[in-house]
Amino acid sequence: MQQNNILKVPVSSLGYGFIPANQIPKGKDEYYLRNIQNRSGIDYRQLSAFEIEVLVRNRNTSDNWNNILVSDAFNPELVKNCKFYGLVRIGKLEAFYLSFSDLKVPVGLYNSTIICCDFGDNVVVDNVNYLSHYIIGNEVILTNINELVATNHTKFGNGILKTGESEAVRIWMEICNENTGRKVIPFNGMLAGDAYIWSKYKDDTLLQQKLIEITEAQFDTKRGYYGKIGDRTVIKNCSILKDCWIGSDAYIKGANKLKNLTINSGEEGKTQIGEGCEMVNGIIGFGCRAFYGVKAVRFVMASHSQLKYGARLINSYLGNNATISCCEVLNSLIFPAHEQHHNNSFLCAATIMGQSNIAAGATIGSNHNSRGNDGELIAGRGFWPGLCVSLKHNSVFASFTMIAKGDYMNELQIPIPFSLISNDASKDQLTVMPAFWFQYNMYALERNAWKYVDRDKRIERKQLIEYDYLAPDTIEEIIHAMQLMELFTGKAFLLKEEPGKKPDPKKAAALGKQLLMSQDAVIDSLSIYADGFENSRRKVQLVKVRNAYDIFRQLITYFGANAIMQSWRDSGIKSFRSWQESLPTKLKRQQWMNVGGQLMTTNELSKLKEQIKKGKLKNWYAVHDQYELIGQQYEAQKNHYGLAVLEEITGLNIRSAAAHNIVQLLQQAVATKEWMCKGIYDSRAKDYSNSFRKMVYDTVAEMNAVLGKLEQNSFIKEQEIQLKQYKQEVDQFIKQLGKK
Repeated sequence: MQQNNILKVPVSSLGYGFIPANQIPKGKDEYYLRNIQNRSGIDYRQLSAFEIEVLVRNRNTSDNWNNILVSDAFNPELVKNCKFYGLVRIGKLEAFYLSFSDLKVPVGLYNSTIICCDFGDNVVVDNVNYLSHYIIGNEVILTNINELVATNHTKFGNGILKTGESEAVRIWMEICNENTGRKVIPFNGMLAGDAYIWSKYKDDTLLQQKLIEITEAQFDTKRGYYGKIGDRTVIKNCSILKDCWIGSDAYIKGANKLKNLTINSGEEGKTQIGEGCEMVNGIIGFGCRAFYGVKAVRFVMASHSQLKYGARLINSYLGNNATISCCEVLNSLIFPAHEQHHNNSFLCAATIMGQSNIAAGATIGSNHNSRGNDGELIAGRGFWPGLCVSLKHNSVFASFTMIAKGDYMNELQIPIPFSLISNDASKDQLTVMPAFWFQYNMYALERNAWKYVDRDKRIERKQLIEYDYLAPDTIEEIIHAMQLMELFTGKAFLLKEEPGKKPDPKKAAALGKQLLMSQDAVIDSLSIYADGFENSRRKVQLVKVRNAYDIFRQLITYFGANAIMQSWRDSGIKSFRSWQESLPTKLKRQQWMNVGGQLMTTNELSKLKEQIKKGKLKNWYAVHDQYELIGQQYEAQKNHYGLAVLEEITGLNIRSAAAHNIVQLLQQAVATKEWMCKGIYDSRAKDYSNSFRKMVYDTVAEMNAVLGKLEQNSFIKEQEIQLKQYKQEVDQFIKQLGKK
């Protein structure tokens, strides 16, 4: 019968030999790393005979009183009923109590077993059953804790190896795919861009090798580091905390188990962990919150993210300013500004590119629905599956895709952004409505963009996260969508004219563009079907194509006109003609990537990867600095891109265009802005005019009391102010066009 391996060791060795003798450098002792970690600046001394007498009288014990060191302001009367083992260093203890929220506790060390720890000034340690190998800051409160311990091989959640450890014990984070093929090594400070590059380019062997190398180079492999608890941190009523590095001003209460973690907290954001939480092998960023029964294993929570109400986060990266409640998230890479507030079964093996919202009952990727491990789901920014949506791997969605309630039994590839996807059960077909958001819910689209900016609480912003729904990535998708709509419209027209004859793709695309550019009403009578959107034999119909195409053209013109104004302003050139001459002879449209919420050109991303592979970026700090440099170029690159797509969509040469052509573009942009502002108002107004919305209120006064008056909606009023300012800016710009 197997037995627990319980060793009997002389009690005199308790608190000593933390670092194996063969791993202590020559001329050093086992405290050399501890002395580096302890930056309190306190001058410690040995106890006086009187202090030892008081400590003994207060029912304290020590294996060697000479190994209890204290500051000059130490008060032995404030240490009672404690057992000390090994070298213990205690700072100032004064006759105060510390008060935090409703907790009021006297300064001092009480009713605790303490092994080889350092304490700052005026700490509270009360009823800590087992406290071992920690360095504790000033005015820290530790009360009612079963076990608070650090081992000599602690890694604080980083996926590194300590001296003498085998590769088998390394912690990997298996994101994006359940078969572990996209696994990454978690580390403190990991950004969503890091996780994306590492998981995406698995075919680049040299890049993968270098990413492992720079991660390992960033951390010390020596054994013997102590756990740390920063100044003013409060930990109360917890069971087990093991191998944790905890920053300052953190608040941890009622946690069941916290093991092998870095818990960042401090000026950049205070972190809180609450009742019933069990979190193992992870990194928790500044300003994070986890409470009410959260379970997290092999994870990274980026700064200011939240886990609540029994959420489970396993083998996943959760981006900045994201919230997950209630549900289970497995094997996922989630970019910043993600919302998931309800019990939605699973969100597994997915890359979700931010500004997303997963509704109640959604099942993203059914479990083991094929011959092997589940595949992957990739969703662009603004992904919004509706209530009780069931999706299957592999599926890919363009930005700002909304999916109506239903079971989607086949893999989907939806390349048209801002679309509504729905099942038409009566016709047994998939229906795609392009430009849905702009036609029916402009309020939500615009408000969400504003909300994400307003709620971005990051202090250190190494990655410039794009929240605007009109940006280079979505404009690229719009251009591609327009080309597809041209092709499918032309095919539909040719099939109607010549049934049974297979249309020539080039002829169909040219004809479709002609029909859509002229906004020919015949388009509305066509049944337009898409190819390659669903892995099935049933039809995929595009609806309201003529209207969507016109909207997409307006949006590109609006985006490009804004680029003209911004580019001229940023150049500092006073003459419009001189600004035109400063432009490249040929404006080139570049491809863009969403790298953890930060948009960058494919050229910039390739350069970044090459710098890593050539060893020019030797650690993650250097990589993050490069993100920052790329972000500094973003506005100029975005404006340059806007000019290029404007030329492509209008056929106008911006470098040589006459002033009246530019004026016309700007006037079109104003008209588009007016239409968007009206759409914001109209989509919200439906909540006040729809009879089914109004039926729960007996009177208009009751409705206004609950919803607030429409005319007093602060967001709508803000949009009206912005429209007025935009018109003024355009008017001023047009006046400047005439100046030499």
